[in-house]
Amino acid sequence: MQIDADGVTLDGEDAGEGSPVVLLHGLTATRRYVVMGSKALERAGHRVVMYDARAHGQSDGGDDYSYDRLAQDLLAVLDDRGIDKATLAGASMGAHTITRFALLHPDRVAGLAILTPAYSPERDPGLERWDRLANGLRTGGVDGFVEAYGTPNVPEKWHETILRVLHQRLSAHAHPEALADALSAVPRSKPFEAWSDLAQIQAPTVVVASRDEVDPEHPYETGQRYAEAIPNARLISEDEGASPLAWQGAQVSKVIAELAS
Repeated sequence: MQIDADGVTLDGEDAGEGSPVVLLHGLTATRRYVVMGSKALERAGHRVVMYDARAHGQSDGGDDYSYDRLAQDLLAVLDDRGIDKATLAGASMGAHTITRFALLHPDRVAGLAILTPAYSPERDPGLERWDRLANGLRTGGVDGFVEAYGTPNVPEKWHETILRVLHQRLSAHAHPEALADALSAVPRSKPFEAWSDLAQIQAPTVVVASRDEVDPEHPYETGQRYAEAIPNARLISEDEGASPLAWQGAQVSKVIAELAS
């Protein structure tokens, strides 16, 4: 599946039959990193559309990486696939994109699954760090990115795993220079200005917040704020000390399927 979004070609997949679900991944990830390759949604009777965001995976780069632009890309995907209304599930950058989309196009949203959001209007986005990562990727490729990432700010037992995952994720992109541009630009964009903006969202919503000590960039408290700000939203997480729900593709698929039903 290839879709034209104002001159940028987005690469993706469209599989299954039934009520449509569209999956959106996070910054530096690809489409496989939402439900981790699980086919549970298709087996549950849903049509699943997933695509690599611009500059990610096999999609082309562009000159605009704002959340307004990412929301327009999502609209282009829905229109191209002939989907009037879909359940939208997004992780991190994808979570922010579907939140922006729901504010701009509420009539196209059947439900929202907001997975491990990171953006908060009150939180410092850490632009210096993102620029350092972008420059590392631009000048040194995957190794340059990993070097710029430095020692992970998590317990030492996880360091080797995190560095291995970073290498895997960063090696999956066809246009690393475009991804470097996105690394600088996306954190400078805001999907909304204030928590009160989210009161406009009327679609059924579930928020998956993570208690994961290996993932301090997506605080549990941020997920809580989304669930509090969106009317009638439901907050879901793993039990304390349990394996992170967000990394269990079959379990995340179950949450999305329940919402889509």
